[in-house]
Amino acid sequence: MWSSSPSLAERRRPALLGLITALALALPPTAGHTSNTPLSNGELAGEATLRFLGLQVYRARLWAPPGFDPNRLGEQALALELEYLRAFKGTAIAERSIVEMRRAGPFTDQQASAWQTAMQNIFPDVRPGDRITGIHRPGQGAEFLHNDRPAGRIDDAEFARLFFSIWLGPNTSEPALRRQLLARWIDAPR
Repeated sequence: MWSSSPSLAERRRPALLGLITALALALPPTAGHTSNTPLSNGELAGEATLRFLGLQVYRARLWAPPGFDPNRLGEQALALELEYLRAFKGTAIAERSIVEMRRAGPFTDQQASAWQTAMQNIFPDVRPGDRITGIHRPGQGAEFLHNDRPAGRIDDAEFARLFFSIWLGPNTSEPALRRQLLARWIDAPR
């Protein structure tokens, strides 16, 4: 027999939908990603995912202050977060950073050795979901966070300029990633 009265499941559906909606509205827009803005006056400016041979390597997020100008990269505060989607050794991250920094500009073997050692002391081994955030301090150097906790800093302005140029400089090995991170400025009408 067919009944015209709603079943228990049908009577509970509106309440369940209301609860789901309330929970969705209460969650931050980047649920699952809990880091705060790493710059006191910065805002999320761009996001991109690095892929290599079809595999996702990391998700990059750029925070920059109002008035940021990518043509004055070494002169402005910014923060760049890499959320790793694969596991890597900290030593491998440091080694690759030196290789990529050489694309941005020249530096001596002595600088390379000192910078690589410093990065190896700062960069931990990472697992999927781990985040390393670099904060550029103009005229001072770079500060690093691992999962929002201080990991160390390198007090060398030239290091910082070259390091952030890995992703944001015109000679980056990943121009598509750079374009996504800087789209607000690169694609802006002139």
